[in-house]
Amino acid sequence: MDPVELDAGALRLRPWQEDDADDVVAAMRDPVMQLWNGLPATTRPDALAFLRRRGDWTTGDHASWAVTDAATGALLGSVSLHSIAVAQGNAQIGYWTVPAARGRAVAVRAVDAACRWAFTTVLDRVELCHAVENTASGRVAEKAGFRLEGRLRRSFRYGDGLKHDELIWGRLADDPVPALP
Repeated sequence: MDPVELDAGALRLRPWQEDDADDVVAAMRDPVMQLWNGLPATTRPDALAFLRRRGDWTTGDHASWAVTDAATGALLGSVSLHSIAVAQGNAQIGYWTVPAARGRAVAVRAVDAACRWAFTTVLDRVELCHAVENTASGRVAEKAGFRLEGRLRRSFRYGDGLKHDELIWGRLADDPVPALP
């Protein structure tokens, strides 16, 4: 699978570039990011390794984008389809936004764009999991057209070192298209 660019109105989802390293380091220093995402990219070398992994789609197990402002090119966040299982037609989705982009529906629109693209490929189902305490991610899931399916008890260790219960949401290719903010 080759990287593709997606147009999402005021957002552009584009392949990651090495030039994004400093912006990724800055984003990963945010306490909210450290708690819920915990990506090991708080140094430039770590960020470059992260970008190389996200930029290489050849294994077919993920599709990852930098979410940018379509007008200015500023990095607003990330969205990735991961754990892609072509035989099952399933994937999981993850995302984050920089502090300045929060509360502006950036994650909702990016997640929706990635799902719409996924549903034009071989995928029929996308799952989204988040810690119960991460209510902002719950709002993103709901607004992006996902349906709450259940609770996974003590399912993932987050940046605080504790295993948290997670909520699992699903969106199917034939679910109603969400009305985006």
